[in-house]
Amino acid sequence: MRYRARLAYDGTAYEGFQRQLPGHPTIQEAVEVAIQQVTKKPTTVIGAGRTDSGVHASGQVIAFEVEGWSRGEAILLKALNATLPRDIALQDLAIAEPDFHPRFDAATRLYRYRVLNVSQPQPLLRHRAWQVRGVLDHKAMQAGAEMLIGQHDFAAFGTPPTGSNTVRRVLQSEWSVQTSEYGPLWTYTVEAEAFLKHMVRRMVAALVAIGRGDWSVSDLEGRFQARVLIDSLPLAPPQGLTLEAVTYTPESKRANRVHPVIVDTDR
Repeated sequence: MRYRARLAYDGTAYEGFQRQLPGHPTIQEAVEVAIQQVTKKPTTVIGAGRTDSGVHASGQVIAFEVEGWSRGEAILLKALNATLPRDIALQDLAIAEPDFHPRFDAATRLYRYRVLNVSQPQPLLRHRAWQVRGVLDHKAMQAGAEMLIGQHDFAAFGTPPTGSNTVRRVLQSEWSVQTSEYGPLWTYTVEAEAFLKHMVRRMVAALVAIGRGDWSVSDLEGRFQARVLIDSLPLAPPQGLTLEAVTYTPESKRANRVHPVIVDTDR
């Protein structure tokens, strides 16, 4: 039986989603261990996105197979959440079609990156946002963000996980700001059909450079059009980034073939 689930996690203690060598904790490994403990069967978990070390998720989609489980999806969901580490939790679980693939069947992925304007460091938020000082220019940052919408060659912002194609289509790219008790909280929302490696974190770094006045919008445009990987800026730190949603539309091959079961669990 193949299952599909929506996964949330705090990525602080993990070296990314994808399983690595022993001694390097990852989200995939933690979920696989929990599934084996509950079902007594080994399995491989497939994710919709390979989030970096320290990156969080509230809407990661995973799939896995289990043989011989007969107690239903709701019991499986509750048992897994009781077994998983407290910084990882399934939000829902469904029976999926046998050939459902969370990565290859996905239509879009949506990330949000949070930047907190502070006068002094805020230790309690060190794992939730990039803390920066100084006034940020909203109008300039938004102008830079809008430049990235559409189908373009994004070689300036990342490398492909496989092959050499760096063309991607970005559907949404925008900044919003709200008042918090610590200072202005900026949120960058970006949605695309797919992303290059480190693409979002490099885009955020460039847009914050514009907001600080270190770059102009024209500087960004020139580097974007040059299609050469930008290595003059450090990546935006991982703790500000969250994978919030993966969508499966009617145009996706198997989007409508699952029947979600959602239950409340106490941990």
